[in-house]
Amino acid sequence: MSWVKANRILNSHDKAIAVSKEISGSLSSAQQNGRVVMVSMYDEAPDGDISLEEFERFAVDRLHVLRGIEDLKARNYKGDELLDRIVKLAQVHLKDATKESTMRKDVASHYVLRLAFCQTEDKRKWFLNQECELFRARFKDMLSSDQRAFIEQHGLPVQVLTRAEFEDVQECLKATLQSITNSVAQVQSLFSSSGAHESFYKVGFEKVPDLVAMRRVYLREGFAYVSRDQIGSLVMAPFRSHLSKHLALLSRQWSAFSAGEEKERLVPLVSGLSERYLGPDYNGVKSSGGSEESINASMLPRLQKESFPLCMSVMMDSLRTQHHLKHTGRQQLGLFLKGIGLPMEEAIRFWRTEMAPIAPGDKFDKQYLYNIRHNYGKEGKRQDYTPHSCLKIINAMPGPGQVHGCPYRVMGEESLRHSLSRLDLSASKVDEAVKKATQGHYQLACATVWEGKMGCSCDTGINHPNQYFAESRKVLTVDEKLSLPPTEEAMMMTPAPTLRKTPRWEDGDGETTNSSHIDAHGKKKVAKIVA
Repeated sequence: MSWVKANRILNSHDKAIAVSKEISGSLSSAQQNGRVVMVSMYDEAPDGDISLEEFERFAVDRLHVLRGIEDLKARNYKGDELLDRIVKLAQVHLKDATKESTMRKDVASHYVLRLAFCQTEDKRKWFLNQECELFRARFKDMLSSDQRAFIEQHGLPVQVLTRAEFEDVQECLKATLQSITNSVAQVQSLFSSSGAHESFYKVGFEKVPDLVAMRRVYLREGFAYVSRDQIGSLVMAPFRSHLSKHLALLSRQWSAFSAGEEKERLVPLVSGLSERYLGPDYNGVKSSGGSEESINASMLPRLQKESFPLCMSVMMDSLRTQHHLKHTGRQQLGLFLKGIGLPMEEAIRFWRTEMAPIAPGDKFDKQYLYNIRHNYGKEGKRQDYTPHSCLKIINAMPGPGQVHGCPYRVMGEESLRHSLSRLDLSASKVDEAVKKATQGHYQLACATVWEGKMGCSCDTGINHPNQYFAESRKVLTVDEKLSLPPTEEAMMMTPAPTLRKTPRWEDGDGETTNSSHIDAHGKKKVAKIVA
């Protein structure tokens, strides 16, 4: 927290001109052969000025990377493929105009998100896991000389094998690597080089529990012999310990910071970062997926069956049977309907009809009409409210008598299985969605249901209920167009089939035939084209 207090975070109209001393120092030590190595232990806070606009932008860009890492892991990317994708993700979102500004952005964004994710144990754990994966991927991407320089610079307890130690365990290391790589040629190439001993490190086995668990190291007398391509596990242990310790310290300082001088300016911004939705907001944008249909209240039952996500479908069913939703539920469903393109007049008609048994006529106008108009920006401060994202819905825990929130999180396994069985899904898709939900992958469970209903893969993932609807309408619109018979205009524009002309052969008697141009007696025939 002290780095925020010690430095100026300027409003957007001010200029931030000072570059962090810590960042400049890291840059010079991490730059090898003209190549900037984007790896840091983040053991010194940044120093200098930063604009409020940069403060937020840097944090959001890094959040894109960390959320992307979580998504890659949930989609079962592993090993080198996972690490390569993480490096590319970081290059897309964290690269800046110059090497110096890239390093500045990297360090500043890390410290901003430390503030954002220090407040609860779940947030700290999530941030720690994603940052460790980012560190591992970047470290693996370094040149071996850069890796050794990094280890020496930070005094990490890692020891390169001497020639004598290497020769003593050489055959055992060969056998271990061959079992890992399944490539005799690759192992022979490594061990035939003069500096082969520099490709292995000797550490206490307790330093690499993950490698020991996967049997990817040779163990001898309490030491683990780690190959160069697995050195990331060695370096990540002190990184993880250091970051975990400082997150815990920040969490104890948060109360004092949030009540201090930045209570009105920075605290709301920082507090909202951990739950920031990073996709389109579907505010006032018709999300019918490119379809030209104009949505009205009478179409909602059909659209619910075809394209509503489970969270909205559950509320629609409850509204239809109970004729009422509590305020948060009405907000969640009402803004979703606004986002799919339901006009305000049709929204009023829909809610008036569904709630008529308990709120007829004037009662509806007095108790509920204002709220609908308010959501469309026609009352109060006339703010045009946006539909709720998946993240906001997942974090909303319903109380007694409420049905909002994410059903993949709030429903028990049996209730969820029953709800999914009504969506015309195969048993295997129901099982897959329930399994992902019980593992805490709520958005992946929703994407599985979408794939089961649409019959195709959802490569983008599901991050917003209106995205679920929009992607569904795209698929169904294409299917409808393909299933329609061609129009008269289209048929007129289609070229008529050409009449194929076949060569016929005339023999000496003037008769025509389709046979070969040399008959059985060797008599030549003259070709004539006959329609």
